[in-house]
Amino acid sequence: MAAQAATLRTIETDIPARMDRLPWSRWHWMVVFGLGTVWVLDGLAVTIVGAIGGRLTEKGSGLGLTAAQVGAAGSAYIVGACVGALYFGRLADRIGRKKLFMLTLGIFLFGSVLTAFSMSFLWFVACRVITGAGVGGEYSAIHSAVDELIPARVRGSVDLVIGGSYWIGTILGSLASLVLLDPSLFALNLGWRLCFGLAALMGFGILLVRRNVPESPRWLFLHGHEREAERVTSDIEGQIVAATGQKLMAPRRTIRVRQRGPMGIGEIASVVFKMYPKRTFVGLSLFTGQAFLYNAIFFTYSLVLTDVYGVSTSSVGLYLLPFAIGNFCGPLFLGRLFDSVGRKPMIAGTYILSGILLIITGILFDNGTLNATTQTIAWCVVFFFASAGASAAYLTVSEIFPMETRAMAIAFFYATGTIIGGFGGPLLFGALIQSGDPGQIFIGYLIGAAVMIAGGIIQATMGVEAAGRDLEDIATPLSARGEELEEPAEEADPHTISEDEGRRAAPAASRFERPVGADTSPDRPSSSEQR
Repeated sequence: MAAQAATLRTIETDIPARMDRLPWSRWHWMVVFGLGTVWVLDGLAVTIVGAIGGRLTEKGSGLGLTAAQVGAAGSAYIVGACVGALYFGRLADRIGRKKLFMLTLGIFLFGSVLTAFSMSFLWFVACRVITGAGVGGEYSAIHSAVDELIPARVRGSVDLVIGGSYWIGTILGSLASLVLLDPSLFALNLGWRLCFGLAALMGFGILLVRRNVPESPRWLFLHGHEREAERVTSDIEGQIVAATGQKLMAPRRTIRVRQRGPMGIGEIASVVFKMYPKRTFVGLSLFTGQAFLYNAIFFTYSLVLTDVYGVSTSSVGLYLLPFAIGNFCGPLFLGRLFDSVGRKPMIAGTYILSGILLIITGILFDNGTLNATTQTIAWCVVFFFASAGASAAYLTVSEIFPMETRAMAIAFFYATGTIIGGFGGPLLFGALIQSGDPGQIFIGYLIGAAVMIAGGIIQATMGVEAAGRDLEDIATPLSARGEELEEPAEEADPHTISEDEGRRAAPAASRFERPVGADTSPDRPSSSEQR
């Protein structure tokens, strides 16, 4: 492979079409479980830290942290996630998806194990930074690989369920903490360490599955490894034919690309902000909206239940379980509609509807109409829709930028959303609830709802319809573009204008592709050098 990497040329390949026409099989489930479970690990890690926060401040815990130090550890995790996303996101585009998703999971395991052996505040914080860096790096590598390996017709529903699986981690973390933090079962200085050991154990199990996930054939042929891309694709086809017994249809087209080396930061920034300014604005709006909405609830979650409704601190976790279930059910049951109805109406609809429902909930809350149970039910309904929309934000930024910049684009928007949610959101809502006045909390709900609704409107008016479309159609690889194309890339995309105009403009796609000829036998090479 190293020898191939030194020779970059122009090739014509049918690999994207071959990957997208594959029937769903056991192989795809392996990809989902091997890669998508990073969200479960993140939900588990975040929930565990939230659950053990009180324990770490107790004498005999082995750390004896202050409340401020517990908060600082949470911020350290966020900083690590942002830095990890940006650093490893660039590496995922440079050295490949598989190397990165194995490396970042290893970093997560390393950080989790070290955290379990923490004996001081500085050690604990350093370990949280390491663990966060692993999780942040996972997102860019994982979403890139999943979207490049999963067929276009089901990419939306699969991505949404993967994103929603964060809440499975939340449920597991809540249940595990009830047992592992029980002082009658485990010593004060042992139970919380076992929590991190549990996260590491799950990560190791995922690592065993992940070894069988191949490198993305799309990344391989773009970076000069067309023979390896052909071998990987043929192996995937062989596994799927053996598992399903189905005869594969012939790929419907080819794409002509000019292979290239890794892009620099300046080139990537130029693509994101100059070639795709509208899509960048849409991505930022979606991530900002979901970050503010979630913080409008989570930052005030315990306060509302304990101070307003009189729920004991030890019982707060029981209210979290139905809330987490509602968050997971949204992507699970609505995910298919993002493929059948379409991205634009579903993302816009879930964003706007969840914002409206939050306003209604806020009004009922401010009027004193709700109690702890009905408040939780209202939150479950709001986030049934909001969770699907929030998961679709990750799907959107993974789809709408060219292959060469995909991982870095995901990293940029993930880091931006995390910063807004982890720093900007708490600062704003902390100021609003400082007085303890429910009316101030209501203002926080209104702000979160307004930003969410704005994100939905922007998606409805400026978003890209990506449902069922090949990734190479949504954002043509930079290496497939003619040198004469000077207009912004999104201007050439018929799906960024009206539906009728888009249908009339659709034939322009032939600029970089053509139907495959009659010779479509399985043993025909999928890539050939163009002179």
